[in-house]
Amino acid sequence: MTLNTDLDKAGFVPALRISAIGVSQILKIGARAQAMKRDGAPMIILGAGEPDFDTPDTVKQADWKAIQHGDTKYTALDGTPELKQAIREKFRRENGLDYAADEITVAVGAKQILFNAMMATLNVGDEVIIPTPAWMSYSDIVTIAEGKPVCVPCSAQAGFKLTANQLEAAITPRTKWLILNSPSNPSGAAYSATDYQPLIEVLLRHPHVRLLVDDMYEHVVYDDFRFVTPVALEPRLKGRTLTVNGVSKAYAMTGWRIGYAAGSRELIKAMAVVQSPSTSCPSSVSQAAAVEALSGPQHFLKERTESFRRRRDLVVAGLNAIDGIDCRVPEGAFYTFADCAGLVGKTTPAGKPIETDTDFCDYLLQVAHVAVVPGAAFGLSQFFRISYATSEIELTEAILRIAAACSRLGSDSDRC
Repeated sequence: MTLNTDLDKAGFVPALRISAIGVSQILKIGARAQAMKRDGAPMIILGAGEPDFDTPDTVKQADWKAIQHGDTKYTALDGTPELKQAIREKFRRENGLDYAADEITVAVGAKQILFNAMMATLNVGDEVIIPTPAWMSYSDIVTIAEGKPVCVPCSAQAGFKLTANQLEAAITPRTKWLILNSPSNPSGAAYSATDYQPLIEVLLRHPHVRLLVDDMYEHVVYDDFRFVTPVALEPRLKGRTLTVNGVSKAYAMTGWRIGYAAGSRELIKAMAVVQSPSTSCPSSVSQAAAVEALSGPQHFLKERTESFRRRRDLVVAGLNAIDGIDCRVPEGAFYTFADCAGLVGKTTPAGKPIETDTDFCDYLLQVAHVAVVPGAAFGLSQFFRISYATSEIELTEAILRIAAACSRLGSDSDRC
C-alpha cells in the first residue's frame, strides 16, 4: 500500500538558503577527470589545492602515540588545552601576537571556522565584502548564513588585490565583514605590509566592519616576499579581527581536518555555540597530531616551499610561452591564475567556438587530458587556475599538452 500524502506528491524541495549554491566546480571537474582516467584517458589533474608531499613522520608518530595512549575520546568542544597552547605559542613565535586560550578556537578544518564565524554573526541581509578572484566557499558560506556576498573584482593589473578606494566604495551600513586571503587561492597574490596599510586605514574609519583574514598559505611565500598578518601591523584591529589558519597546506595535513583561529572572547564564545550542535569537538587524535605539527620541527617548511617555487617558475614560464596566455608571477600559495582572454573567440579543430574560460578549460580536459579550473569558479572570468602542487614531471608534460592544444585553435576565418 502506498501512502498518498502531500509530501509524496510534492517530492523533495531543498531549503531556499542553498537554492543558489551548487557543488564546488573544482570537485565537479575533479570527478570528471577521475572518471575519464578510470576509462583509460592519460589524465593530469591540476585542479585540487592539495600538496603532494606526505604528512611529516613526527606528526604521524604523535597521532599513533595518542591512539596507543587511548586519547580517542571526546575532547573540549573547541580544542584541547594542549592544542590551544601550541596555537598560542605559534602566534607569538611567528606573528608577534598574544592571545589567551579563550580567544582561540579549533574546528574541523578552516572551512568550519569560516562557517562558524558567519553563522554566529550574520543576520539576514548583512553584507560581507569578498575581493575576487576568491575561493568561492566564502560566498557560499555567507549565503548559507543568509548574508549577502559583495564580490569586488580585483584586476590582474592591481595584482588581484583589493585597493583602498574599492574597499571604501563597497562599505555600507550593512557591511559586517571584509574577508582577505593572503597568499590567495586562486591567484597566489599576497598582501605586503605596504599593501595592507591603506586597507587598514579604511577599516579604522569604519569601526562597524570586522576583518576575517585567511592566512592558510602563510608558509608558502617566495623570493623576498615577507608574510605579515594585519593585526601585527595594527593592534587596534585585534578586537574585531578573526585570524584564521590551519595545518592543511603547510604541513600536508588536508585529510586530518584541523583549522584554528584567534579573535575576541565574545566572538570565539559565539562560534562555539554554532559548533556545539553541528560537529562538537574535532578529532582527538588529529588534534594531537596538530600539536606536533605546530610545535615540532619546522625545517622542512623551507625545503617544501623551495620545491613549490621551482614548480611555480616552471609553470609560469611555460604558460607565458604560449600565444594567447598571460600569467603573472604569484607571490605565494601553489597556484597560477593565468589570463586566457587571448584564446577566447578561437575555435577548436572540431569547429566549436571558445566563448568563455569555461569552454577553454573544457577543451583542455577533453583534448589535452589536463584538468584545470576556470576563473569563473572564483568569480573572475577569462582566467584559469592551475594547482602546481604536483611533480615537476607531470607539470612539464601538462604544459606541453596545453601548448599543443592551444596551437590547434584557430579563428573562424581559418575555417573558411
